[in-house]
Amino acid sequence: MIARSWVTDENATNDMRDPATIKKSIEAEARSAGFDIVRFAGATAAPDNAARLSQFLEAGHHGEMSWMADRAGWRADPQAMWPAAKSVIMLGLNYGPEHDPLSILAQKSKAAISAYALGEDYHDVVKKKLKAVAGYIFQSFAAEVKAFVDTAPVMEKPLAQLAGLGWQGKHTNLVSREFGSWLFLGSIFTTLDLPPDEAESDHCGNCQACLDICPTDAFPAPYRLDARRCISYLTIENKGPIPREFRSLMGNRIYGCDDCLAVCPWNKFASAASEMKLAAREELKAPSLAELAALDDAGFRALFAKSPVKRIGRTRFLRNVMIAIGNSGDTGLAPSAETALKDDLALVRGAAVWALSRLLPPADFESLAARHAASEPDDSVRSEWLRA
Repeated sequence: MIARSWVTDENATNDMRDPATIKKSIEAEARSAGFDIVRFAGATAAPDNAARLSQFLEAGHHGEMSWMADRAGWRADPQAMWPAAKSVIMLGLNYGPEHDPLSILAQKSKAAISAYALGEDYHDVVKKKLKAVAGYIFQSFAAEVKAFVDTAPVMEKPLAQLAGLGWQGKHTNLVSREFGSWLFLGSIFTTLDLPPDEAESDHCGNCQACLDICPTDAFPAPYRLDARRCISYLTIENKGPIPREFRSLMGNRIYGCDDCLAVCPWNKFASAASEMKLAAREELKAPSLAELAALDDAGFRALFAKSPVKRIGRTRFLRNVMIAIGNSGDTGLAPSAETALKDDLALVRGAAVWALSRLLPPADFESLAARHAASEPDDSVRSEWLRA
């Protein structure tokens, strides 16, 4: 969060006090900073915000993401979070991939990393640009500002729809008529009283491609997500073992899942992101599962420097890699999983057991279990041996 305040200058001229002029000036500054779309909304709750959030939380669909329940009142209503705010500036940054994100799923011995995580961490990219725009407003218009990028109790997608950037599709993500499902969002709350732009309406129609493609049936209904079933949640937010019912459905997805985004027909209007900081790193486009499984902590940190993948840590990352190895059908990856049986962390060892149970002939797996199961100190890993 970036928060600044300003004491009104009594000598300030009025030539830049016209709200429409201010909006044009802020939009020009935002585009100069690198944002692809800028819209304005009042600092009010979007329709049905509180009800939809309450339904989501009461159903337990947020899983282990307790931060979503914390300060739910703030999350549902911008005025509850900051009563002084009068306007919200919503900004979008296109990250449309140059390649088909789903093509990697057929390369089962390679790792699939979500398109948004193939380059520099979007938090850092968007935050830097938000600081520039917020600083401009602070310096130019005698206003207080607070800027956020996925780091505060702000429901950015409903606000983006209220401002006219796009609408929340049936996959619950924002869809833009200009950029499809590929927008990073940032917001600037301000005490400036600016006329709002027209809200966007829903253009999904009868299409439900995003619901149909979901590998784990994570959508109990259109516009509703059960995060506990979502592969993005399972590979990133979930801190424990991957539930057995979802393991085989994950395929080679080791960080996030692009299926519901990539299949959206509105993507045909989205151009690939051109800015170098958003470009995918070649070494992350289709890395070998064997090479990833061999990473020690230093190697993990080096490979994923400045990447959002780094935030889940090596333990969860290797858990995901082991699940992908188990789904690969590649017996040549069995030695990588067998090496992971000696890992210091039970979460990795347990996932390795499951992977080996999928790759090895029964007799070979039983021989391996005879050598390892009895000496395994962790109950959860012993359970994996028994269930396998």
